[in-house]
Amino acid sequence: MSPEHAAFAAEVATRLSAAAPRLGAVRLLAIDGRSGAGKTRLAAEIVDVLTARHVDTALVSTDDFATWDEPVSWWPRLATGVLTPLAAGRPGRYRRTEWAPDGRPHLGAWVDVPVPDVLVLEGVSAGRRSVRDVVSLLCWLEVGDPRVRLERAVARDGEWSRPHLRRWQRFESGWFAVDEPWKAAHLSYSAERPNR
Repeated sequence: MSPEHAAFAAEVATRLSAAAPRLGAVRLLAIDGRSGAGKTRLAAEIVDVLTARHVDTALVSTDDFATWDEPVSWWPRLATGVLTPLAAGRPGRYRRTEWAPDGRPHLGAWVDVPVPDVLVLEGVSAGRRSVRDVVSLLCWLEVGDPRVRLERAVARDGEWSRPHLRRWQRFESGWFAVDEPWKAAHLSYSAERPNR
């Protein structure tokens, strides 16, 4: 991790710790951005920082819900399984999307989400309009060149995913053109430099 990247993760953790809880007693950090922007890595680094600071933290990824055919329409599963219970001070629970050997998705293992001080929600559409009123801090990650993002995502998921990721990127372009999470972001980070 570069010193700049580490400093940004630490700043997010510091700003989040100072933010008011808006999801009941939980501070919700949403990390949004296009595929291949580095959301998962940043989320893990922020969780590490918060844990080192003795902040009770839970991490949920939108990848646990999304499929190639349902990039964002799965949201009610997250809302009813995690967000609504946590807002009421109760643990959340959801079934993770898993993939069969033939590449078809199915609902797999149950995931329990205890009530944390901080919930880190990372992934495409994590900062969508419908959740912004309960988000304590929204981070937007940007990598402008779609070819760079595609190669990052293929390196992560495997060459078999390339045609699916191309289709996903086309979907993202339309989704983000309407949802515009970067306009609501408290902090943003680009491949070039952080923007506070």
